[in-house]
Order: sequence, then C-alpha cells, then structure tokens
Amino acid sequence: MPNALRIAVRTIGELLITAGLLIGLFLVWQLWWTDVVANREQAQEVQALTAAFERAEVPDDALDPDSLVENAPPSGDAFAIIHIPRLDADYARPILEDTGPDTLALGVGHYVGTAMPGEIGNFAVAGHRTTYGAPFNRIAELQPGDVIVIETRSAYHSYRVDHHRIVRPWQTEVLEPAPSEPGVEPTERWLTMTSCHPMWSARERYILHSTLVESVPRNRTTLSEMLRTA
Repeated sequence: MPNALRIAVRTIGELLITAGLLIGLFLVWQLWWTDVVANREQAQEVQALTAAFERAEVPDDALDPDSLVENAPPSGDAFAIIHIPRLDADYARPILEDTGPDTLALGVGHYVGTAMPGEIGNFAVAGHRTTYGAPFNRIAELQPGDVIVIETRSAYHSYRVDHHRIVRPWQTEVLEPAPSEPGVEPTERWLTMTSCHPMWSARERYILHSTLVESVPRNRTTLSEMLRTA
C-alpha cells in the first residue's frame, strides 16, 4: 500500500475513533449528566417552594374551592409541587409556568392558558420521560384510582387518575377545558399529564387524565395527611 494511501487510511481511522468518542461523551452527557444536574436543581426548587409555602398565610375562611385557585404566574416561574405516591413516597417535582424546552429542563411545565390547580377546566402539564430529570419517566405505571397531589401556596389539590390514552402530537384536544368532550363548557376539574411516547421517541404522546377529589386549605391539613389518604 502506498505511503500516501496508508496515511490517509490511518487518518480516517483516527477521525472515526475520535468521532465515536465524542458521540459517546455526548450520550453520557445527554442521558446521565443532565439527569444528575436536573435532579439536584429540581430538588432545590422543591425545597425553596416548600419554604415559601410554609411562610404564606391562608385566610381562615378559604373553604370554597374557587377561593383556593391562584392566578397564573409569569412564564418560567415555579408555583406548585406535584406529589405522586404511587411512584415514590417522597416523589416531588416542581411545576413551572409554560412548556418551553428551557422550562421543561427544570421540571414539569404548565400549559399556558389551561386551568390552574383546583380550577374548573383542565390543569394540563408536560414532563420529560427521559433526560433532564425525567419527571414523568414512569407515567405509564399510574393506574385508575391512584392519587396525585398538587401542592400550592394556599392548598393541597388531590386528583384521582381516571384513564390514559395515546395520541399523535397534533391531537391537542387533550388540552381542552373538557378533554373528554372538546368544545363543551367544562363542569369538572381535570388534571392532564402529557409526555412523549414511546420511551426515547416523540412520535406520540402519552396522556393521563385525572379528576379532582378535593381541595383542602393548607391550614386545615398537612401533606403527609393528604398522601396518607392516597
């Protein structure tokens, strides 16, 4: 083999090895390191929210469910914590306003314009199943009857899983105020969780619908009590 050809082959081989190493490093960063960083940051956000909630004052007469509904915060702000005891007794992830990629890297995102926790309509949220902490990694394990608690500054909102479905990305009727009857004026209080499906693919969306069981003011119960009844 001529020297020039031998050198070219060796150079190409070295470049391929280097490219393989770079791809491997990228996969390690994407699949492992983003989870490490995101889990740490999300845990810190949950701690900050918990501390802020504990300092907040709730009126003694806040018994009407509608009085416990809060206004939507600015885009990107964390405003609630989602607890899912079926997945883990200590499962807690922050919920932030909007569903842009930067927001979803920090936790669960709330679809702007959908209902707020405990409100009549559809409180719709999105979360990753892989990477960036993967808050909805095990969404498919949730079963009808399971309880999901949304903690806010003023209340604990307890939802019970109703059903799931798998849809195409363009089937946005799942975000409608009455997701079971698109176009109809809502009378129920829904929680809709969305994530990519199947795992490692964005071909479809996994949709989990839950309905509100009760909204309890923070000054009349505790998180442990709400989770104990789950």
